[in-house]
Amino acid sequence: METTLLCPVSLKLEQAEHERLKSLADARNRKPHFLMKEAIRQYLDREEARESFKQEALASWQAYQETGQHLTGGEVVSGGVNP
Repeated sequence: METTLLCPVSLKLEQAEHERLKSLADARNRKPHFLMKEAIRQYLDREEARESFKQEALASWQAYQETGQHLTGGEVVSGGVNP
C-alpha cells in the first residue's frame, strides 16, 4: 500500500468567508476541511491545464516563427492537411 505524505498548512479567512464555508459544509454534510481540499485540488487541476495550454501555444508560435509552417482554419476543422 502506498503511503501519502500529508503536509499541514494554515489558511486565514475573513469571518464572512469562514461562515459561508461552515454553512456550505453543514449543508453538504461534510467538514470544511474537505471542501477546502477539494477547492484547492480543482483550482490546481484547472490552472495546470491552463498553463499546459499556454506552453503548448507558445511552443507552436515559436515553431511557426522558426519554420513558417502552419495549418489553415480549414485544415484544422477537417483534421489534416488538404492535398
